[in-house]
Amino acid sequence: MRDRTLLLITATVVVAVIGLSGCAAASPASGPSSSGRGWTDLPTSGIPDYQLGGGYTPPAGVTIVERDSTDRPAPGKYGICYVNGFQTQPEDADSWLDDHPAAILRDADGDPVSDPGWPDEMLLDTRTAAGRATIVDVLTTSIARCADRGFDAVEFDNLDSWTRSHGALTRAGNLALAADLVRVGHEHGLAVGQKNTPQLGASGRKATGFDFVVAEECVQYQECAAYRTAYGQRVIDIEYSDETTGPWSAVCAEDDRPAMTILRDRDLVTPSHEDHVFRHC
Repeated sequence: MRDRTLLLITATVVVAVIGLSGCAAASPASGPSSSGRGWTDLPTSGIPDYQLGGGYTPPAGVTIVERDSTDRPAPGKYGICYVNGFQTQPEDADSWLDDHPAAILRDADGDPVSDPGWPDEMLLDTRTAAGRATIVDVLTTSIARCADRGFDAVEFDNLDSWTRSHGALTRAGNLALAADLVRVGHEHGLAVGQKNTPQLGASGRKATGFDFVVAEECVQYQECAAYRTAYGQRVIDIEYSDETTGPWSAVCAEDDRPAMTILRDRDLVTPSHEDHVFRHC
């Protein structure tokens, strides 16, 4: 989950991306749910739920459920497995530092570079082929666990980490790692999803092989058209209740919002918590 208060993408950039990628047809995202390539594509319709704060029985009507890779998929639902692909999870920080210190991006003083919005997450160093190979080797364990537990797909968070690296990381390095992760996901029979990063447009999908996208607050930041240009109907959007103003019906009435748009609380707490929010269009 990203803290979008540090938004680095202006509406002008989004419009430019849409214009440049407008010739890309949405037809690749409108085919059958079974790709025939060893994995099952994200459905083009349905009701998703985003349960990264802890798994719970999906509400009535929900057909797609995303959970953390340490959790198990919801029975009878299309399951998406969350993996932090470009930054470290807080609970895994010591393991990365002890066992793979060279895989962590460092500043000029040799200290790990952290995400400004999530200071307990360190950025992974995607600049070299050797570094990317180490990252893939480590994350393959999580990808294999997703497949073994019965998830249908995996999505890799923080693809846009280069925008928070003070110029150290590059878009090209992150896309190269993404392509490697997509390959491993496909080898394990999983569809693979892009996370956020609308500035990539359709070219990002072509460079990496992503099958769908999970976006956060694309209505709030007027980014939905860029995702739909690249992925057609295979777009899931999560809006957050702390930044959604006005009635939810107004969000659902937006012409360019993805069909699979939901409202969640920022901390993604379970229904037993008083702050739990879940609504769908």
